[in-house]
Amino acid sequence: MKRLIFLLLVLASVAASAQEVICHRGYWDIEGSAQNSIRSLVKADSIGAWGSEFDVWMTADGVLVVNHDETFEGVTIETAKWKQLKDMRLKNGEPLPTLEQMLECGKSLKTRLIVEMKPHTNRGQEKKAAEKIVKMVKKMGLEDRVEYITFSYKGMIDLKKLAPEDTPVYYLNGELSPSQLEELGMAGIDYSMEVMRDHPQWIDEAHSLGMKVNVWTVNSDHDMEWCINYGVDFITTNAPERLQQLLEP
Repeated sequence: MKRLIFLLLVLASVAASAQEVICHRGYWDIEGSAQNSIRSLVKADSIGAWGSEFDVWMTADGVLVVNHDETFEGVTIETAKWKQLKDMRLKNGEPLPTLEQMLECGKSLKTRLIVEMKPHTNRGQEKKAAEKIVKMVKKMGLEDRVEYITFSYKGMIDLKKLAPEDTPVYYLNGELSPSQLEELGMAGIDYSMEVMRDHPQWIDEAHSLGMKVNVWTVNSDHDMEWCINYGVDFITTNAPERLQQLLEP
């Protein structure tokens, strides 16, 4: 009974708040698409997803490449030259995309671009990657459409310093509380489902500090409903259309 009353109170407190869908690595779990592809970005936009996330590495010769893993087809991206990667293909037949190509595509779309800078083994290279990412976003005229996320603590600090002051930057690793991140100037918490289940109190703490909350990667109905009921602001998922159905009034 107490649990039911608590749940009703939570539902009442978030009834008026908007909750947004972010496609994890784009909308890729659909025919003709692939993770971190141009197609996945376009598909995310086509269903009206609030945001589409994709991952960025920098090659040894300074090309920003979009891929989740540190390797692609057995080639380690941060130690490779672009010529070793440029002719490789994704599972849907598209070429392995560069950040420039993703941003160029994003210009004509409405979905927000959630750029995840991957932690690089070489700290100097990671810092240069942050510089090049922020510079490219500015050159493309997309500063008001881009948000940054990263697992790298130092990379988080780099992105916060380099990007315009009001640019949202989030940390993914999960060990810092909202108050600790607020002191660093971060926009909110962006943690895994496992972390948030262990620390549900961080949701209210973040909101009390004027910060946002994103949870990833939320794929089951059970986890989606948990996030909805707890009033998180953004939900990152591989099943965006199912989440949209659950969010319908």
